[in-house]
Amino acid sequence: MLNVQCLIDARAKLAECPRWDEQNHALYYVDIDSFQLCRYDLASDSLETRQFDEEIGCFSLTESGGFIAAFRSGVYTFADFQGELTPYWIADYDIKTTRFNDGRCDFNGRFLAGTMYAPKDAFKGALYQFSDNNKTLLDQAAWTSNGLAFSPDGTIMYYSDTPNHIVYKFDYDMETGKASNKNVFIEFPRGLGRPDGAAVDTDGNYWSALYAGQRVVKINPQGNILEEYPVPAIYPTMVAFGGANMKTLFVTTCRAAHTDEELVSYPQAGGIFAIETSSTGLIEPRFKK
Repeated sequence: MLNVQCLIDARAKLAECPRWDEQNHALYYVDIDSFQLCRYDLASDSLETRQFDEEIGCFSLTESGGFIAAFRSGVYTFADFQGELTPYWIADYDIKTTRFNDGRCDFNGRFLAGTMYAPKDAFKGALYQFSDNNKTLLDQAAWTSNGLAFSPDGTIMYYSDTPNHIVYKFDYDMETGKASNKNVFIEFPRGLGRPDGAAVDTDGNYWSALYAGQRVVKINPQGNILEEYPVPAIYPTMVAFGGANMKTLFVTTCRAAHTDEELVSYPQAGGIFAIETSSTGLIEPRFKK
């Protein structure tokens, strides 16, 4: 029987971007709608929270031990969990309609982050790449950027547009950071969940949290669903591998989208769940500069 544990009964409005710190054996995540970055120490069962003044959509740890994070107003770095924010790139989009959402680093330490366009009446969600104090636009054809992940060899980049139920794949040149040959990887039928945040395991399988689908799906590199993992929340948002052997799948969820009636059936919605798997995850790349 599948072992699904509520690791943190966080009751987060919109928990996202779980990140396993393999050096310190800690799990990070954000609560976007609460403007928070959270750090959970598994050994001491302690949770530390940092409050910001705006939404933090995603982040990566840096090689120097700090953070790079994408907020509504742009991208910032900070030297440690409570460190002062230093601007890296200030948004040139309309922050009233657009904010950063999903992102992570590639295996060469570039930070990639995508935006969501709240009105959803045009495909203005964009995927950007940040490195050496430069910004590069990789794609602009989404309502809500999500599902960013890379194949184990770094040659394939996955990227989903959640409201349109599609995960795309690109050829990715790890040397130059160029993404090309965009194709549909998998399209989900309406009404059964939408592809949100994702992770890839060492076998190249793509694990996607299905928002409004109450489950996580494991998809092989050919785009076929191999396994489904139910989650005790209607709105899973993202997954990350971690734990001592990198076989634990951490799943963030959203509480704010549930009705009061739904919360009776799913009281731990907004929690961070842990699923023990037979797969091994990839260690998360860190930002270089």
